[in-house]
Amino acid sequence: MTSTSIEWLEADGLGGFASGTASGLRTRRYHALLLVATTPPTGRLALVNGVEAWIETPTGRFAISSHRYAPDVVHPDGVRRLESFSNDPWPRWTYRLDDGTVVEQEIVVKHGMPVTAITWRVRDPKPGMTLTVRPLISGRDYHSTHHENPAFAFGAEIAGDRVTWRPYPGIPGIVAIANGRYADQPDWFRNFEYDQERIRGLDSTEDLASPGTFAFDLSRPAALVLTTDSAPLDVATSADDLAAVIQREERQRRQFPNLLHRAADAYFVRRRGGKTIVAGYPWFTDWGRDTFIALRGLCLASGRLDDAREILLAWAAAVSEGMLPNRFPDVGDVAEFNAVDASLWYVVAVDDYLDAAAANKIPVSTSDQAALRAAVDAILDGYTRGTRFGIHVDRDGLLACGEPGVQLTWMDAKIGDWVVTPRTGKPVEIEALWLNALAAGKRWSNHRSDLFQAGLRAFQDRFWNQADGCLYDVVDVNHVAGTTDRAIRPNQIFAIGGLPLMLLDKKRARQVVDVVESRLLTPMGLRSLAPDSAGYAGRYEGNGAERDARYHQGTVWPWLLGPFVEAWLRVRRPSAQARAEARERFLSPIVALAEQCGGHVPEIADGDPPHTPRGCPQQAWSVGELLRVERLLAGAIGGLTRV
Repeated sequence: MTSTSIEWLEADGLGGFASGTASGLRTRRYHALLLVATTPPTGRLALVNGVEAWIETPTGRFAISSHRYAPDVVHPDGVRRLESFSNDPWPRWTYRLDDGTVVEQEIVVKHGMPVTAITWRVRDPKPGMTLTVRPLISGRDYHSTHHENPAFAFGAEIAGDRVTWRPYPGIPGIVAIANGRYADQPDWFRNFEYDQERIRGLDSTEDLASPGTFAFDLSRPAALVLTTDSAPLDVATSADDLAAVIQREERQRRQFPNLLHRAADAYFVRRRGGKTIVAGYPWFTDWGRDTFIALRGLCLASGRLDDAREILLAWAAAVSEGMLPNRFPDVGDVAEFNAVDASLWYVVAVDDYLDAAAANKIPVSTSDQAALRAAVDAILDGYTRGTRFGIHVDRDGLLACGEPGVQLTWMDAKIGDWVVTPRTGKPVEIEALWLNALAAGKRWSNHRSDLFQAGLRAFQDRFWNQADGCLYDVVDVNHVAGTTDRAIRPNQIFAIGGLPLMLLDKKRARQVVDVVESRLLTPMGLRSLAPDSAGYAGRYEGNGAERDARYHQGTVWPWLLGPFVEAWLRVRRPSAQARAEARERFLSPIVALAEQCGGHVPEIADGDPPHTPRGCPQQAWSVGELLRVERLLAGAIGGLTRV
C-alpha cells in the first residue's frame, strides 16, 4: 500500500475523531484533526481540518506538511521529507529536513473527550530552530465541504495560552492551547482537492480559513492542543504536563493484547449515558445489523462482556412489533425498521452473550435476564405472528419476507425506487438466522421446538441446489412458490459457519464450502457474487448511483471471512494443524493489511485483483469478525454444533 492509502484513526469514544493518511495528505472530506460529535455519537462537525507547518533552522525554511490542490498540485513539499510513519500506539511521523535535522510529530486523541494533542520534537535541537503552525478551519457538517464566504468570523479571543475561534453561530467554539505565540494572520486557502471524494464521484474540492499562526521555539517540544469551548478540559497546557498525560494514555493503550484489540476500542462510543458500536469510520454511526454482528467479536471474543451487556440492554427497549430498528433513532428521528435480519442477529448475540457469561462464571442478574428474554420473545413472537414488510412464518416453517421497493437483507443497496438486490421471498441467510434464533429461544422455553423442526426440514429439502452442489440464494422468489434464485452468493455460508448451528449434513456442507472457496474467496474476503454471474461488477467505482449498483454485485466483504473460516474448519477434522492452515491461507493477507492500518480493516474491496480496498476504511464488523475468528483459531471459542 502507498502512504496515501494507509489511513490512521484516532477516535475519542464519543463519535468524534481525528483521521488522515500516512503521507499527511488529506484525501477525504472526513480527514481532520478535530472532528467532534455534538450529540454523541451523532451531530458530527469538522472544526479543524488540518495545519500547514514549517521549520526554520539556521540553514533555511523547510515544510513538514503537504496538501493537494486542484488540479493535482501538491504544496508545500513536506511529504518528500517524510522518512517514516508508525501507527503504534498512535500516529507518529519522522521527517528528515534537507540539512539533516530530524523532526518527530505525533497526534493523540484523548479517550472520552473531544481533545486532539499534536506535538513536535527535534531530536537534536540547536539554537535558532523554530516551528510555525497555521491551523486550517471550517466548522461544517462532516459530510459536507466548505467554501469561502463572508460569514466566516476570523477573530480570536485570547486568554493566556488559550485561543478561541467562533467561526459560525450555532457551532462549538474552537479552542487551541499552545506553548507557542499566536499571531492574527487571517487568510483563505482555496481549492483543496480530496482524491477519494473525486473517485467516489462526490464534491472533491474545499476552501478552508486560517485565522492565524502559532510560533514555537524548538529548544523544547512544541505542543498544540485542539478542543472545543464546551469540553471539560483536564489536559494541562504546558509541554511537560502534556507529556505526562500522553504517557498515561500510552499505558492504557499498551494494556490491549495487540493492534486488533486496540483498534476494536475505537468502535465503542457513548450514547445517552450508555454504550453503542459505531459501524465504521469515517461516515457511519450506529446501525442495528452492524452492531449485533460486530458485537460478537468486538465484545465477546475480546472479553468485554460488560460492554456487550450494556449494548444489548440498550437495544432491548427498542423492539417494536417484533423488530429492532436498523438504525438507533435519535431524538426526533423516525426509527427505520427496514432490516429483517437485525432482530435475528440480536437474538443470536444475546444467546452468545449468555453463553460467554456462563463460561466466564459472570452472573447475569435476574432483571437483566428478564429484559433480554422479553426482547427475544418479542422478536420471535412478532416474526411468528407476522410484522412489517411481509415478514411472517410460512406454512413450511421458514420465514418469508419482502415487499416491492424495500431492501430488507444486508444486501440493501437502493437507488431511488430501485432495490438492486431485493431478494424477496426466503433468503438463505435469513432462514439460517431464523432457525438459529428459534434454537436460541429454547434457553427459556421449548414451545417453539415444533416450528424449529419443521423449518429445518424445509430448509434442508428446499434449499439444496443439486446442479451447482450448493444452496440457492433465495427460494419462493417474490413469494412465488417453488421458484429459486441460483446466484452464487456468499449468503449460503451461514448455513455452515458464522452461526452456532450447522444446518446441513457434513457431505453437503463440504460441497457448499468448496463452491464458496473456489468461486467467491479472495485474499480480502468473499465476493458478493461469483465472477461468471450475470451482473457481476469487479470494481467498486463511479458516482454514488454507480457504486450502489455494484455494492453487492461482486464487491468483496472482509467481514464474511469470519463465517467462511468457521465453516471451512467445521467440515474438516478439528485440529491444531487445520487451524494453522486456515490462519496462513485465509487470514494472513488481511492481518498484514490490518497491521499497516493500526489494526483496522476496510468495509469492502474490489472483486477483481488486486482487490483494492474501498468504502469505509475502518469497519466495525470487519474488525469484529477477524477478532472472533482469531479467537476461534486459538481454540478458545466456537466448535461444531450440528442439528
